[in-house]
Amino acid sequence: MFYSREFDGKVALVTGGSSGIGKATALAFAHAGANVVIAGRRVAEGEQTVHEICERGGDAIFVKTDVSKESDVEGLINKTIEFYGRLDYACNNAGTFIMGRLFELSEEDWDRTINANLKGIWLSLKYQIPIMLQQRGGVIVNMASMSAIIGNPGVSIYSASKGGVIALTQSAAIEYATFGIRINAISPGVINTPMVNDIPTPLLTDIQSKHPIGRLGKPEEIADAVVWLCSDKASFVTGHNLVIDGGYTAQ
Repeated sequence: MFYSREFDGKVALVTGGSSGIGKATALAFAHAGANVVIAGRRVAEGEQTVHEICERGGDAIFVKTDVSKESDVEGLINKTIEFYGRLDYACNNAGTFIMGRLFELSEEDWDRTINANLKGIWLSLKYQIPIMLQQRGGVIVNMASMSAIIGNPGVSIYSASKGGVIALTQSAAIEYATFGIRINAISPGVINTPMVNDIPTPLLTDIQSKHPIGRLGKPEEIADAVVWLCSDKASFVTGHNLVIDGGYTAQ
């Protein structure tokens, strides 16, 4: 990783930090010197990430959280302040993925996807921003998707939820730009995480071939971008959607 321990003494929160991009981001924050709060629904995987951070000399805690529930998100932020006393950075990464033709998907599919991917980020912002206002500064990165900006068959609900993330990010960024809070989004291409296991193999092979770089992305490549956006190197960046997709949407 290209950065130094510039986040010493800072506190970073990562939702969905038990695996994939979230886990890579939690490890990257710890590598940069931050104390890390990992939030997620899967306790064993979350505790394993904490163990890996502590084993390498870092400091981290896990808080079981369903980001679609307001009481859970409020409790997560309260626990963060109780344990570490501050919140400097947040990566709102928790979410879910669903595939299917639009008319075949159910109302339950819609509610579950929107609640996890969009409502969960709104709730996270709702409770993170007041803490950062008190501190007069902070940085938030919300996880969107390249599916938010291009059409792909079979992911209509997922695309809608992630499009909402970009709009929410931009509006929130404008609201709080003068308060020392920067808020950005990242739209990854297809990243080699456990989530891709839900994509049928022939379709996944086709998707991979459409990335001009010729491969899927790595979780660490997204994590590095999160840390950069939170750093002073990105101090003039807010309200931006950073697309990291191996050239997919440039075609």
